[in-house]
Amino acid sequence: MNVIPSSWVTLGKGLAGLFSIFILLLLGGNYWIVQAVQKMVYQKVDAIEYRDVALVLGTSKSINGRVENPFFTHRITAAAELYFAGKVKHILVSGDNSSNNYNEPRDMKNALVERGVPAHCITMDFAGLRTLDSVVRSRKIFQQKKLTIVSQEFHNYRALFIAQKFGVDAVAYNAKYPTEASNKTKVREYFARIKAILDLYILNTQPKHMGDKIDILV
Repeated sequence: MNVIPSSWVTLGKGLAGLFSIFILLLLGGNYWIVQAVQKMVYQKVDAIEYRDVALVLGTSKSINGRVENPFFTHRITAAAELYFAGKVKHILVSGDNSSNNYNEPRDMKNALVERGVPAHCITMDFAGLRTLDSVVRSRKIFQQKKLTIVSQEFHNYRALFIAQKFGVDAVAYNAKYPTEASNKTKVREYFARIKAILDLYILNTQPKHMGDKIDILV
């Protein structure tokens, strides 16, 4: 009969303990974020309260440059719904601007204009490299103390949590979640929320780019 060395047993117990702690932190952190902001998340445009400005969080227009990204399309649809329902007067589109061939804010603005939103009612933030950057810059650069955030529900919780930490009075409007999308996106969000907690409460992470203040005229 083979006897498992006591050192291996100790190691196994230690790893099991660390894994249990990790799962508790993962679930606890996600629960904290959702509970903290869930009352500010809206599904129906008629129910959401008015804000001057909507912040649309960026994502790529297409997948691999060929297939339409439904996350992008639904966010544009949701932003246009808010505008035409009179729930916002202006739309701030914030995303990555890595190159001339990849420009999320420009793509979002063009898509909104195609849907009838006047170009002068849209402002582009080219330094929204991630959710934290977009939200913090909306406050510190674009000087917005009240916002409606637009993204899919799973993403809106984290964005609202960040907004809350930086003193932004924000609500969120949920864009449709694509039925064809993989659940991997939602799984990644569980870990992204933990990273957000670390950024806000331990690492004091700030946007990569700041700059001069910009006025949004509404």
